Amino acid sequence: MVFWRCHYHAIWTTYRREPLITAAIEAVIIEAIRRKSRELACPLLAVNGVADHIHVAVSIPPRIAAADWLRQVKGLSAYEINQHFPDRATPFGWQTGYGLLTFDGRNLAYVVAYIENQKTHHADRTTEPYLEQVDDR
Repeated sequence: MVFWRCHYHAIWTTYRREPLITAAIEAVIIEAIRRKSRELACPLLAVNGVADHIHVAVSIPPRIAAADWLRQVKGLSAYEINQHFPDRATPFGWQTGYGLLTFDGRNLAYVVAYIENQKTHHADRTTEPYLEQVDDR
């Protein structure tokens, strides 16, 4: 048995930061992230987003590279959206880049609350620039 506490805050954006995430699409994204995270035994701590990006707090065990978890949840969620909404004019996709921050247990409640209140933060313009950083490639 191995003791570990590896908490991550991941942020990624829609392709070209298009405002494509509707309530219906967000529900599919969140379910895909939940399902893949369960499959990989990565406890999900919070998930939320706005029209052009998603935030996730997750604990990823050391046996899985954080980049692999990201690749798998981004891939599955894009695939699921395209399956659920086949009549879209263009296929749904994510930007290649992402933001990935680590945080310790003392900041867990703060990060979870920040993610859970994403829509309010963006509507009120109270976002924290450090927690919104993404490589938009």
